Amino acid sequence: MTDLFARPDPHQLHNKWGWFLALGILALVGGTLALANLLLATVASVFYLGALMLVAGILHLVHAFQVKAWRDWLYWGLSGALYTIAGFLAFANPALTAAVFTLFMAIALIAAGLVRLWAGNRMRPMMGAGWIMVGGAITALAGLVIALGWPVNSVWVLGLFLAVDLIFQGWALVAVALAAKRAR
Repeated sequence: MTDLFARPDPHQLHNKWGWFLALGILALVGGTLALANLLLATVASVFYLGALMLVAGILHLVHAFQVKAWRDWLYWGLSGALYTIAGFLAFANPALTAAVFTLFMAIALIAAGLVRLWAGNRMRPMMGAGWIMVGGAITALAGLVIALGWPVNSVWVLGLFLAVDLIFQGWALVAVALAAKRAR
């Protein structure tokens, strides 16, 4: 049995460095294209999330019919129906879906930032507690900026997050590829 948390074999990584490089370059190109057209990247994000909700909803509905003898099958069915409806709504009205997701993101960032501020304050005078608080303040501020610009910024915020994520992942994969190429 393979241990999922075991360190990768350097020789195996060395033999596959080209795949890491290709994936990294592909992510960089995708991130750059997303950055060039944030509206299209936002729509792509909404459609991706809509597809995930559709699949999850259908799986919940199938599961609900598999456990009919169970007294809570109705809740599973209702959950599946709501997920499926949400998935269809994402495709039917991507602008509204982007606005809702952007608002949820703003709220989540504010909450996460405040929790990090609180945790960092509780960690004081431990070394590094200040960095936790700075990170929390930046996260909360980012959420507040997104919330203050809502709903107008909904057409580009999700696309920007996607673009930045793809670019950082691309550079990380390129770095892994180059390190794997040098590993013997």
